[in-house]
Amino acid sequence: MIGLLIPWIMPLGPLNLFAYRIVLLGALLPCVAVFAQGKIGPVRAADIGLFFYSLWITLSFAVIHGLEVAVQSGGMMFIDGMGAYLLARCYIRSANDFRNMIMFAIRLLACLMPFALYEWTTGQKPLLSSFGTIFPTVEVTTMTPRLGLWRVQGPFSHSILFGVYCGSLLALAGLVASRRPSTRRIAVCLVAGTTIMSMSSAPIAGIFFQLALLAWNSVLGDFKWRWKLLWMLALVGYLVIEFGSNQTPIQFYVSHFTFEQQTGWYRIWIWNYGSASVGNHPIFGIGLNDWARPSWMVSDSVDNFWLLTAMRYGLPAFGLLTLSWLFLWISIARRRDLHRDLVPYRTAYLICMATFVFVGSTVHFWVAVYAWLFFLSGAGVWLLDAKADGSTHNTQSRKGNNRFRSEVTI
Repeated sequence: MIGLLIPWIMPLGPLNLFAYRIVLLGALLPCVAVFAQGKIGPVRAADIGLFFYSLWITLSFAVIHGLEVAVQSGGMMFIDGMGAYLLARCYIRSANDFRNMIMFAIRLLACLMPFALYEWTTGQKPLLSSFGTIFPTVEVTTMTPRLGLWRVQGPFSHSILFGVYCGSLLALAGLVASRRPSTRRIAVCLVAGTTIMSMSSAPIAGIFFQLALLAWNSVLGDFKWRWKLLWMLALVGYLVIEFGSNQTPIQFYVSHFTFEQQTGWYRIWIWNYGSASVGNHPIFGIGLNDWARPSWMVSDSVDNFWLLTAMRYGLPAFGLLTLSWLFLWISIARRRDLHRDLVPYRTAYLICMATFVFVGSTVHFWVAVYAWLFFLSGAGVWLLDAKADGSTHNTQSRKGNNRFRSEVTI
């Protein structure tokens, strides 16, 4: 988790190793060993699906670019995705583990806050400048200020990634960060404040999305069917926009929930030509090649994680990823014998994952935030293994994991 916030890029031959990748490389074999020994409960469908998703990415690179790119880029994608998922899957196995992980992330965010505030008001990059005196770092991105304030990049490759990382913690901070309500409220304010400093519409929309879901859960907490009711209202809202507006629901969202409407409409064109690319290359995608679009669309970036996954690696990769996560999240949501003390953990985890789905429709996740997404997705699997009394099935394995925990901590 510390490695995610270290912006160093350490070249090793043709590879670029970030700090978090070095940690994941070192942790991969121990995680595979723990997983193979069955110490973390039964094999889940998501485990298999995400493994084959990672393999399909490598296969796609091999078909499009050849074996060398498949080994290099496919291997890094495997480490960032499956490696991060397995790390959380193996070593976050209880409510205490989960809460401690969230609290540690919030403490890291508190450490980032002064640097972010300085960058927000001055436009200077103190973190990247300081780290850059030792090793090369991610590229500095300087963008036009919004509302007279600079967009904070922090230790990430882009201000959007800074906002996504910070904003992903809001529901977790609001429900499980601490047993004391006052501490949770302070944590929520910290998360919201740092996210706003990114001055990016998608992460800020994700903050309001989470606040709305938390408010819904708080107001209707005693109503058993509150989430089914919310799904019904969402469906009604979708149909109203679909049939009562001259815009599609996607057009309505991007034209009303972005700082600049020009940016929103540009994303519509990305969707149009990006989906055409998926139709033209449905099996293996286009890999790292450029995608077909008009000459006036100068930028090759695709601000949609789900669309770009299908564009680069084909529909099979998209299907494996989405079905794996949907199966996992639905299984957690539908579990009826979960101990009541663990219900807030489930709610916070599912709201966090729903936020990634929501924000990912207008943002791409790469490098550190990509690994963070997979880490968080694996951090909630213990909810399926927790017994009705709140404990987990693999209590004897925790002694065997202590040595590895100490090594990772050191």
